[in-house]
Amino acid sequence: MRVDQLLYRLRFLKSRSLAQKLVETGHVRCNGSRVSRTSHPVAEGDVLTFPIGKGVRVIEVASLPQRRGPAAEAQRCYRMLDGFGQSALAAGEGSASKGISPQ
Repeated sequence: MRVDQLLYRLRFLKSRSLAQKLVETGHVRCNGSRVSRTSHPVAEGDVLTFPIGKGVRVIEVASLPQRRGPAAEAQRCYRMLDGFGQSALAAGEGSASKGISPQ
């Protein structure tokens, strides 16, 4: 399945054109490698990393969805790998912007 179609069907983005723009600008990684083509194939077991809102999502594809269905159906097709919806990198940026310095 195409990476842009997967992000749309898993309900991370409201439209497929938004998913295409996210991929084309180089913000999506599949198994650690940057994806720049919207037609990049994604299979079960692949790990995707991409920004959503102010956070970064890291998910593992459990199964490929057949359609863009309800949210509950979409959530059964992936597993979140970052428990709080932010990677350690994104969390580190937040503490630096608050003026907190490491000691």
